[in-house]
Amino acid sequence: MDLTFGKEELAFQQEVRDWLKENLTPEIQGEIKVGRNAYMPKERLVDWQKRLAKKGWLCTGWPKEFGGPGFTTTQKYIFEMEMAKAGAPGTSPFGPKMCAPVIMKYGSDEQKARHLPPMLNSDLIWCQGYSEPGSGSDLASLRTKAVREGEYYIVNGQKTWTTLAQTADWIFCLVRTSNEGKPQEGISFLLIDMKTPGISVEPIITADGNRAGTQEVNSVFFTDVKVPVENRVGEENKGWTYAKYLLEFERGGNPYSPRLRSGFERLKRLAQSMPEGEDSILADSAWREKLARMDIEISGLEMFEQEFYSKLASGQNPGPLSSMIKLRGTEVMQQVQEYAVEAAGYYSQPFPEQRAWNANVEPIGPEGADVLAPRYFNGRKMTIYGGSSEVQRGIMSKVMLGL
Repeated sequence: MDLTFGKEELAFQQEVRDWLKENLTPEIQGEIKVGRNAYMPKERLVDWQKRLAKKGWLCTGWPKEFGGPGFTTTQKYIFEMEMAKAGAPGTSPFGPKMCAPVIMKYGSDEQKARHLPPMLNSDLIWCQGYSEPGSGSDLASLRTKAVREGEYYIVNGQKTWTTLAQTADWIFCLVRTSNEGKPQEGISFLLIDMKTPGISVEPIITADGNRAGTQEVNSVFFTDVKVPVENRVGEENKGWTYAKYLLEFERGGNPYSPRLRSGFERLKRLAQSMPEGEDSILADSAWREKLARMDIEISGLEMFEQEFYSKLASGQNPGPLSSMIKLRGTEVMQQVQEYAVEAAGYYSQPFPEQRAWNANVEPIGPEGADVLAPRYFNGRKMTIYGGSSEVQRGIMSKVMLGL
């Protein structure tokens, strides 16, 4: 396998770098530096996504027939790598990376025409209505109910851990439309306008200490919500099939290795930047050995992700490979966050008086140390959402090993 870049690929790499110099504004960079989770206030998020959309780079995984850039596997890798190196923010994945593939494959022509262009241009923000109280990893036990009355479904129930629900314009939901047969056989896939009467959103405050405007997860309540039948994707009671297809993209479609590599380099710089008179943790040979193991882990993940992109480029479903990427990507990301807290030592303690919204108190220690512990706390969820690590191991043992 030849991992060197050719002339065209090097030219594309320079194009990405030049674009970033013009579009990664100081305001956006400032949000990233003080961020405690993966999201910015809505106005900054939309601004960033609009810039990408104007260039045609918001929906990088889309085929050309739906308006995507048609990136090769290598271009996709270069794009993500340069974004990570520059410290660029991510984008909201729920519409373009998760719901869009389902609509492309299973949606009607009307649904494709209605929902894909706004995703491509960042005109609307989406969120995901899967998990419920008591129905997380065991998603087939969900209880949010949709009863058909004429040309509408009447939806009642609750979704939880719903990221960006407070800013989302639409939500894609799994709902129960039948109680007959196996639990998986009575689920349907609905697209719901968040402005529909009967929908309410309540924030869930997380351990990272939410900054104003960066609320992340929520509970969403549905009380007699009328949803047109035309908003159902595919067949009634076949939503489990579409949900599993979507999860292949959720688990593997957000590359980890470029941002892991960037985070790893920041971690090494952090370990060397302790205040004068204090020893760097790099003086500890056991800690250097841990960094070496992490370097190897990230290199292995890079190979997995390039195989993932190769499958997509050739029209194949990623299958259990997405579980492998999600499992290792989230676990190594947690290691990076943990080591960062360890490297900064007591400077990473999340004292309330050091928080960014208190302008009268400057954080002490290495630059950025004050957000390391909040990011560590926030990152504990990564091995749970999208199917816990235990679930991913179960999928791999069954599908890949036949156990």
